[in-house]
Amino acid sequence: MQNLYKEVASLDKRCYEQFQLSEDILMEHAADGMADYIRTHYDDTHKIIIVCGAGNNGADGIALARLLTGQYDIAILLPFGVKSAIAQLQYRRAQSLHVSVIETLEPCDILVDALFGSGFSGSFDKKAHYLLQKMNSIDALKIACDIPSGLHLDGRLEDASFMADVTLSMGALKRGMYSDTAKEIVGKIHVLDLGISRALYETESPWQLLDNDDLNLPYRSAQNSHKGSYGHLCVICGEKEGAAVIAGSSALRFGVGLVTLVSNENVTLPYELMQSHLLPKNSTAIALGMGLGQEFSQEELHLFLDNSLPLILDADIFSHPMLLSLLKRPNTIVTPHPKEFVTLYKSCGLGDICIESLQENRFEYVERFCNKYPHITLLLKGANVIIAEDKQFFINPHGSNILSKGGSGDVLAGVIGALLAQGYAPLDAAINGSLAHTQAAQNLTCNSYAMTPNDLIESLKTL
Repeated sequence: MQNLYKEVASLDKRCYEQFQLSEDILMEHAADGMADYIRTHYDDTHKIIIVCGAGNNGADGIALARLLTGQYDIAILLPFGVKSAIAQLQYRRAQSLHVSVIETLEPCDILVDALFGSGFSGSFDKKAHYLLQKMNSIDALKIACDIPSGLHLDGRLEDASFMADVTLSMGALKRGMYSDTAKEIVGKIHVLDLGISRALYETESPWQLLDNDDLNLPYRSAQNSHKGSYGHLCVICGEKEGAAVIAGSSALRFGVGLVTLVSNENVTLPYELMQSHLLPKNSTAIALGMGLGQEFSQEELHLFLDNSLPLILDADIFSHPMLLSLLKRPNTIVTPHPKEFVTLYKSCGLGDICIESLQENRFEYVERFCNKYPHITLLLKGANVIIAEDKQFFINPHGSNILSKGGSGDVLAGVIGALLAQGYAPLDAAINGSLAHTQAAQNLTCNSYAMTPNDLIESLKTL
């Protein structure tokens, strides 16, 4: 896991005050890190243009140009002049080495965006908007210095934000780079140190970025065991029985010993799944909501839920009259997609928001929900999945558009339910279930449009 920060200005200030590192020293190390990245990945036949803003992000770009001058065909563009004190200092240094300055954008192999950086606020004026449109239209590899211009620290995007292939983040990872909308523009993210190790530069953060190697698979170590040793997940099977079948099948693939679908009607099932009209007495977790519809009365559902078993709630349950009573239970995971979260948020009395507002402020709304329901584990689906409980927040950035297919969420519910049934704590079940889900998708060899839920379930065995 890696720390994520809403802002890093406070971390820079700590370097000035505690470690006696000046702004100039940090900037030189940042520029050196960018230069080293470029030297490592691209040979000196590449023509590089750096578009520099008037402030400190522009100063980073000017310093980079100075370091690469003499090795690459390099030039800087200064569309807004040079205004901050340190930008003026860097420009004087660059002038002494005769760094090339151009007046308009030219064709190039590598285009570096050093316009605004993480200090950006407000909105673009017409000149900046036009310039970024032109930068995005150039056929070149695009690198963002610190953060793509137009990306706010809360994750919102301005129109014509810079579309980077690579983002070189200074010092630490910014949380805003992992909003759903930011996923379109940040490209590959790489952190540069600022003359001090990340272990010293960074402080504790409640927000964490999940790495693929954080996955803790439900390996079996005991030899003297039987199917009951690995839990019994019950999936409540409603009107759209296919969703329950998908969830049950993915749970069985992910290690749970037994899966029973609880239904009113007899359902045709894969032979390895069991079926019952009652909740089995040896159940160890319940999955509820996927394809539920109006199949069961509230009295029937109350009967199934008259216990303290761990519970995963998904899909139709978020518009069900029982929702608020279920949110009082401990050991409960909710897994809404954005539309369902909007419904959930309103039902909880937290506010009437639209999907667009949620997507622009995902971090804020997740924190608000967890503040009211600290005992509930939330998994908010999206391009970058957020998993949260109380004051702990995690982002899984490893999802892809291959998962944008009906049934993918049912696979996820089954995987998480399997872990709950095997004894994982709710937060651990949500984190590991989400990582397994995204890694199974990464391991698929089919085209991005071709995945089916069964493909995803089969891919779980490759982890």
